[in-house]
Amino acid sequence: MPHQNKHTMLKILSIVSVVRGYNIALIVLAQYLASIFIMGHQIPLGHVLFDGTLALIILATVGAIASGYIINNFYDEEKDLINRPQKFMLDRMVSQKTKLTLYFALNFGVLALMSFVSLRAVLFFAVYIFSIWFYSHKIKKQPVLGNLSSAFLSITPFFAILLYFQNFNLMIFILGFYLFLILSIRELIKDLENIKGDLALNYRTVPVVYGENAAKIMITVLVLLNAITTGLVLYYFTMGLMVYFFYGSFIALTAVVALVWPAHSSQHYNRIHNMVKALIFSGVISIMLLDPNLILNKIF
Repeated sequence: MPHQNKHTMLKILSIVSVVRGYNIALIVLAQYLASIFIMGHQIPLGHVLFDGTLALIILATVGAIASGYIINNFYDEEKDLINRPQKFMLDRMVSQKTKLTLYFALNFGVLALMSFVSLRAVLFFAVYIFSIWFYSHKIKKQPVLGNLSSAFLSITPFFAILLYFQNFNLMIFILGFYLFLILSIRELIKDLENIKGDLALNYRTVPVVYGENAAKIMITVLVLLNAITTGLVLYYFTMGLMVYFFYGSFIALTAVVALVWPAHSSQHYNRIHNMVKALIFSGVISIMLLDPNLILNKIF
């Protein structure tokens, strides 16, 4: 019995690893914080937190993203064996057949949930699910286009929330572009980190096709664009205490550029990648700094 329990636990951990549970939890947190502090800031807190339709949209997002990670894992199995052997050993605790079954079940569940919201919601998620599959199957191995597509697909769930609240102000799109730039930087760093597996399996990423220096130049350009975007955000919009995140982000991304140029090994790139992930996490949490008094005002 203990052995059986251990095996079951490993399978659960394997599924969590395949669907990248941490990333999904972060996206859910980001969607709720964006709903409370940006898109629905004039709506009472309780109405946002207990909004059934919003909960269904976020749950559908979880299912769509989880299925996307599953199909991505399915196609990347050989590459993960080279680049992430320990993760590969954990992920293979669940068979490819089980992964595909879960993939289709999640996608069916997402569309079924959205049928309770609207036809437009069904169409939105159907296109999103197809786009993730097409990216994993075709686009991912293409230089530049693969990076930009991955970054865009990462921010797409926020458009579902945006459409729901019908709050189309310029600041939301500027912040979306700001996040898009950081995600694009992360994707290029991931390509540098995974260059060994990409070379072995003929993935046409930027470092493979154009060389590591080209990828580093692109990262530098994206950081400069991010700095310009930061300046525009701070000049034209009132960001409350979140200004400190933007200052810190500028320093962190400057450090990323300084570290990425002399880097030459997967371990070095992995550390830089973790820095960017920490920056994204701190960015999500700092959404609350837009107006720290907002929750108190909504409660009282």
